[in-house]
Amino acid sequence: MTRSEELFREAVTLIPGGVNSPVRAFGSVGMTPRFIASAQGAYLTDADGNRYLDYIGSWGPMILGHACPMVLKKVEEACKKGLSFGAATEAEVDMARLICSMVPSVEMVRMVNSGTEAVMSAIRAARGYTGRDKILKFEGCYHGHCDAMLVKAGSGVMTAGVPDSSGVPAGCTQDTLLAAYNDISGVEALFDACGHEIAAVILEPVGANMGVVPPKEGFLKRLRELCTEYKAVLIFDEVITGFRLARGGAQEYYGIEADLTTYGKIIGGGMPVGAYGGKKEIMEVVAPVGSVYQAGTLSGNPVAMAAGYAQLSYLNEHPQVYDKLAGYGALLYGGMEALCKEYALPYRVNHVGSLGCMFFSPEPVTDYTSAKRSDTEAFKGYFAHMLAKGIYIAPSQFEAMFLSDAHTEQDIQYTLDCIREYFS
Repeated sequence: MTRSEELFREAVTLIPGGVNSPVRAFGSVGMTPRFIASAQGAYLTDADGNRYLDYIGSWGPMILGHACPMVLKKVEEACKKGLSFGAATEAEVDMARLICSMVPSVEMVRMVNSGTEAVMSAIRAARGYTGRDKILKFEGCYHGHCDAMLVKAGSGVMTAGVPDSSGVPAGCTQDTLLAAYNDISGVEALFDACGHEIAAVILEPVGANMGVVPPKEGFLKRLRELCTEYKAVLIFDEVITGFRLARGGAQEYYGIEADLTTYGKIIGGGMPVGAYGGKKEIMEVVAPVGSVYQAGTLSGNPVAMAAGYAQLSYLNEHPQVYDKLAGYGALLYGGMEALCKEYALPYRVNHVGSLGCMFFSPEPVTDYTSAKRSDTEAFKGYFAHMLAKGIYIAPSQFEAMFLSDAHTEQDIQYTLDCIREYFS
């Protein structure tokens, strides 16, 4: 029995399912999770000493690679000054200034402790600002585990086989409207029916929790127009795309400005952190200035701020990183597409910049419904082969692959060689 198997055997007696987040479970691929002991650059090492080329990157934030020396140095310096104060710090101001300078639509920002908390708070702010209750979300877009958003939420609930979550009272979702991602006519119909009751439209500008599903041409633009027309708040959940697709995230990449934006752990260099921000007139409804209450004892934690400031500063000062990652994306995902064609396999590879996903599906994947038609049994075999070859991808058909600045062309070529071996 391996050390990972031993740890998992004990973990299931102490932790629900043996994991502290469902996305870490290997149940959907019929395997035991690997327990990771350390990481460096583009590689992970598990408790048994096995080394893996990592395409998860802690689910996105490790855009500069694991244990980036520059980030670690700032973390060490911050730790020596104290781990938490529960009081205002200069680091919070520095981080806020940096985020506002990188994202033009963000005029004010509030630090929180996770992406889920950021979404929950942004929705409350939108409701407080508009005086309305209804929220429009899209099938397959995951916005954390707050009650109102656990409706066809993609990602973990897709592989768990439950479209919603038990324990969520019906009243919590009665004001949540659902639309199909990329179906603008469906959105227009909802606005025609009750547009003046809609407080906000929230979405992942690139659907990255049902695999990777890019927005169709004009989709984001039309959402912006509808929200402006009906005075609803447009919320971009950029927990995955923020500071990854470009310095200004998906908003810069697609040329669309949101009213509010939510962020996750990429702004903490991988440490637990989140943030939401946007137009000043909306953010000023938040306490202590306004009447919308939101608080967090550890919000703006000085160690997380130090890590995030180091990473974001580097990205801000070295925009060539994004060109490099886009090139890597073209090399990896383009290579995957070429292999599918070469072996006449009916699989689809969706990608945007450094994000990508191969769907085991013969049809284009443009929304939650088409993503769900993927052959998850075929994915199991592929996952097992890649893991055996030392390549660590998400144990789910419905997750993204993440490239980092620490990956190399040799890493990508090895990955393509392993896929070729599996296909042949």
